[in-house]
Amino acid sequence: MSAAWWQWIASRDSLTARLIAAGAPRTFRVRLLDQRTGIPRLDEAQALGLPMHRQAWLREVALCLDEQPWVVARSVAPLDDLRGQRLDQLGEQSLGSWLFRQPDLERGDIEVTTSPAGFHSAQGPWGRRSLFRHGHFRVLVQEWFLERMADDLGLPSR
Repeated sequence: MSAAWWQWIASRDSLTARLIAAGAPRTFRVRLLDQRTGIPRLDEAQALGLPMHRQAWLREVALCLDEQPWVVARSVAPLDDLRGQRLDQLGEQSLGSWLFRQPDLERGDIEVTTSPAGFHSAQGPWGRRSLFRHGHFRVLVQEWFLERMADDLGLPSR
């Protein structure tokens, strides 16, 4: 992996804030693609320690600059952990903006991938995921960096 990509993949701060800064003066927008309760994929359930077929909150978004998607993200949270979090009302607001305002936020290890599991039409060089904890709340956040972002920032293909 190039040093330029490593700075994006290994960063532990808010991806939303990094995208806004890198894309300036372009307009940042979260495009809500899907939000519902459903059954997580096997790998997601395992990462969260959920029994198979347990319902979870699922959210998929595109993080866009000037309406062009740079990143697609999928978040999965156990329904039992949502107690009062009201994340279903985020709409087209960034989950990251909410997460990084939590004073006791803990981020687990970052797993890197070159396979866009769950993002069937995603074309891009890298993806990552990590588990966030805030009190008893847990959410698995998976992000796939798209070719458009690489092209716009002049990043190498790998």
